[in-house]
Amino acid sequence: MGSSQETFSKKEKEKKRLKKKQDKEQKKEERKSNSDKGKSLDEMMAYVDEFGNITSTPPDPTKKKAVYKTEDIQIGISRQEAPEPAEITRKGTVTFFNESKGFGFIKDHVSQDSIFVHANNLMQAIKENDKVTFETEVGPKGLNAIKVQLIP
Repeated sequence: MGSSQETFSKKEKEKKRLKKKQDKEQKKEERKSNSDKGKSLDEMMAYVDEFGNITSTPPDPTKKKAVYKTEDIQIGISRQEAPEPAEITRKGTVTFFNESKGFGFIKDHVSQDSIFVHANNLMQAIKENDKVTFETEVGPKGLNAIKVQLIP
């Protein structure tokens, strides 16, 4: 009686190998069926709707688009309205002033804005916590106080 050349473990290894091969073939078929290769350009195209969302449908060519005039488009910071003549002279308190460097800040009593002041724009010498009157002008970095005077 001769025993078979293939033992149980050899048969199991062969089964595993065949199963692995079948799984690999199955995955290959799935990849092929799901791939984007071979799709037409229209199927791969994406569009952006009027709200900025990505969609697969092209925009409606019959729908009218809003037309804007180039004069109406503002680029940059919004313009501040000119103050009324009664508001030109303001009152405030000096919150910081460095005499050696020649600059400081005034807190406006009405708007609570902190406004830059330079020593060249002083009518009288000032120090911290002084009550002052001043006018403002728009500088390159915001409002600047000019014609600064102490309140007697």
